[in-house]
Amino acid sequence: MADGSLIAAAVAARGKAYAPYSRFLVGAAVKDEAGAVHSGCNVENAAYPQGTCAEAGAIAAMVLAGGRRIMEAVVVGAGEGLVTPCGGCRQKLREFGSADLAIHVCDETGRVRKSFTLGELLPASFGPENLSS
Repeated sequence: MADGSLIAAAVAARGKAYAPYSRFLVGAAVKDEAGAVHSGCNVENAAYPQGTCAEAGAIAAMVLAGGRRIMEAVVVGAGEGLVTPCGGCRQKLREFGSADLAIHVCDETGRVRKSFTLGELLPASFGPENLSS
């Protein structure tokens, strides 16, 4: 079951998204190893599509606050299809999370539409341990 404070943070972050070109607002939140919640929103710019994803913003906020491990994640977006993390964000989540990391995909109201593990979204992934000697 998804953490309610994590969902609320992602919904609030979506409300602050800057998406004047696509009008596709996304919010995300991650919970770190200390239980702190960090959120982010997508940010577009005129050199479209050189924007920043919501998940990347949440991860950057976590790192800035000293977090190094993602324990749970939420992504919030509207539309008929599921708003799952893009390929690049799946890899970013992998940098700080394991295959069993729960990722909850919610609609714009915060209703969980589907939950995945990172392993389901990014099978046979390449992570930091692949670089250990």
